[in-house]
Parts: sequence; C-alpha cells; structure tokens
Amino acid sequence: MRIIIVGCGNVGGTLVRMLLAEGHSITVIDKEEDVIGNISNSLDCMGIVGNGASFQVQREAGVEHADLLIAVTPSDERNLLCCLIAKKAGNCHTIARVRDPIYKREIGYIKEELGLSLVINPEEAAANDAARLLKFPSASSIETFAKGRAELVRMKIDPDSKLADKQLSELPPELLGGVLVGIVQREEEIFIPNGQFILRAGDEVSLVGSQKNMLRFFKRLGLPTARVKSAFIIGCGDTGYYLVEQLLSMGIGVKIFEKNKARCEELSDLLPDALVINGDGTEKELLLEEGLKNAEAFVALTNLDEENIMLSMYAKSVSSAKRITRVHRVSYDEIIGAMDLGSILYPRNITANRIMRYVRGMVGSGDSGLESLYRLADGRVEVSEFRVLSDCPIRDKMLMELKLKPGVLIACIIRGNEIIIPRGHDAVTAGDSVIIATTGGIRKIGDILQ
Repeated sequence: MRIIIVGCGNVGGTLVRMLLAEGHSITVIDKEEDVIGNISNSLDCMGIVGNGASFQVQREAGVEHADLLIAVTPSDERNLLCCLIAKKAGNCHTIARVRDPIYKREIGYIKEELGLSLVINPEEAAANDAARLLKFPSASSIETFAKGRAELVRMKIDPDSKLADKQLSELPPELLGGVLVGIVQREEEIFIPNGQFILRAGDEVSLVGSQKNMLRFFKRLGLPTARVKSAFIIGCGDTGYYLVEQLLSMGIGVKIFEKNKARCEELSDLLPDALVINGDGTEKELLLEEGLKNAEAFVALTNLDEENIMLSMYAKSVSSAKRITRVHRVSYDEIIGAMDLGSILYPRNITANRIMRYVRGMVGSGDSGLESLYRLADGRVEVSEFRVLSDCPIRDKMLMELKLKPGVLIACIIRGNEIIIPRGHDAVTAGDSVIIATTGGIRKIGDILQ
C-alpha cells in the first residue's frame, strides 16, 4: 500500500520501520529538515519537509494516490486537520492520534464527521494497560483478546517458583488449569515451546487463558492476585489523569505528586477523591514522608525517561511496591532489558501496534479478520487474534492434521464465552476466534500453513 505518515517522532519513526518491513511504500512529512534528512537517508522512504496540514504539501506527497494517511504529530488539532484534508483531497483511509482528554467525550462525533478510519489515544491506552496491571500486580504485562474474555499475561519465573527447572509436559494439569505457556523469552532468545521445553529461573513467559483460570494459576504458584489498595503517581499529565480516574473508580487510594502548581489545582478539581501533592516527586525525602515504604504501587509518569527510570529503581530499593515505568525513547530499548524497572509502558508501541492491526486488516484477504495484534520482544514475536470466517482454510480440521510453519502456535480458541486451550483433536469452526503466536508476522490465518 501507499502510505503517508505525518510527524516523525518516536511513534512516526517506529511506524515507518514497521510498515517498510511489510513491503509498503512510505512517504514521511515533517516540519524539521534534519528529521526528514535522517530518516530518508537511513531508510528506503521518501521524505518531504513541510506542514502536513497543507493541501499543497499533501499533494506533493501524492495524497491523490495514497491508500492511507497516518497523522501522529504532537498536535491533536493538526492531526485532525491533516486527516480532513487527506479525506477531501485523496479520499484515502485516515488515522489520527488524539490525546487531549477534552476530546474524549466527543471522539465518536469527531470520527464520524471527519470520516476518520481510526482514532488512537495513546495516553488513555497506556492508562488502561497500567490499570490492568494494578488489578493483577504479579504480572509484568497483560494484553486482552475477545473483549477481555481471554488474556495474554507475562511473568518472570523466580528461582523458587514451582515452574523453575520443569519440563512443560511434566507440569501437572491441576497446576496449569486451563492456562497455556505460549512464549518464553530467555535473555535474548525467543522460544515457542513444545512439551519437551524446560523452563528456567529468569525466563519471562507469556501465558494464555481466561481471566478466571489465570487467577487460579497464579494462586497455585503462591503469587499475589489481589489488586493493590494504594498507589503513588509521579507526574500527572494526560496518562496520569486517565489512570487516576480508573483507580479511584476501583476504590484504590491515590497520591499524586505534581510539580506544577496550576496543574495541581486543576487536578484537585477534576479528581477530588485523590490526594494531590504539589511537590517534586523526584525528592526522596518527600516520597518517604508520604509513606513510599508502605505503598503497594508506584507509577512513574514524568515527561523525562531518565527521571522515570531513576524513580523506579529508587522505589525498588525502599519498598516492595508494584512498579510501572513509562519510557518513550526508542534508544533506551537495548539497555532497559538489563534493568529491573517493573512493568514498562511504551506509549509508542501501544500506538504503533494499534495502527499496524488496522493496516493488516486493510491488506488481509477474506479468509479471516484480524481482531487484535500485539508485538513482543522488540517485534520478534507477534500474538494475533483472528475471527474465523466460513472460507477459512483451517476451518473444521483437527489441529493435529494441520501442517503448520515452524515457530507457529495456535494458543487459544474462543467459542462464544468458552475459552479452549486447544489439543490435537480440537478444530476451529466458523464464528470462532483464534489466538496465534508466531515468530514471523502473518496477515491472515492461512499464512500459518506450510
């Protein structure tokens, strides 16, 4: 497809790399000449310096022939205007990143009136991810499928875990209880494990199952499953606002640390049930005075990655709080894996994954519909949810009869409200959803076959 991306920050740059890897023709528009120079020199894409909300600039980018325009500049209003012009000038699909909470109640109207294909709010999406983690603090990340009926939960195996040094086929069924070990990351290596695979301490495993079975599994492992009761939020921009709103509705006590006095006054009006403290959340004396040692959760959401990383490491040194650390910069990926920062929120990945799911849906053929897409381990593993249609090539065939490509695992079948961890004699039927883990990207269900 021919795709125009307006705005080449962290999200735009990530999208360019992901979409080029899938064979799309990409044109990038950005106001900064050095940004365009860097990306057009290092990647096989066309770059244009200019305002993406300009009709002439979009024409120069070829909007009349484009299939999709994605606007991810720092300005919500510019993103919406870019999409409006593209829709009128080229009648292409349009995606806008819109972050300001003021638009939250109006987003349905905006999307319909401007003819937008997709609106993504990365701050709200990141807050949703953080809230799920605070409901289930033993997990390092949680993704949902089938409108929450199935979950993909990541956890790290401790040395004293019942899973350490155990072969998967030897794990008792009463321990797993409807949960599948789908992916294992061991340092830099990624495995789609079979029954002979031996789990080791330090492995990060991705589990698939229903929420009920996942809770039972963690309880059998002796890990905590109750939601936290108190949380420290350091820095409260849009993501913090969305998160605190959810935590208060769950009955979780919240302390907000915010340096900007005017923002504190605004938050006090918007979130009257939260305790808003006008102070520098990086001052350890202030955190200790307010009870950090006894806090059950610590969420670092300042605008500086360095501060968030430092704060998370300090919180670990003085408390046993569940920690969530927001990180924006692409350049930190290589070193963050060596740090224990708790659960990490990557807003750029959340946005890029959502957009990639839409793009895959545009180019996929009719044998299935892509419902969800998550990329793990720097994109080396993808977990996808597909809706099975009547012409799907694996429909009504026992899984043991399918010749799957290497590195493919059918992890779960969702049939109505039933969550099925599949075995060889199971088969998918029309109307089912299937969750597939793979070390290579797939655009449709048929791609899993040799």
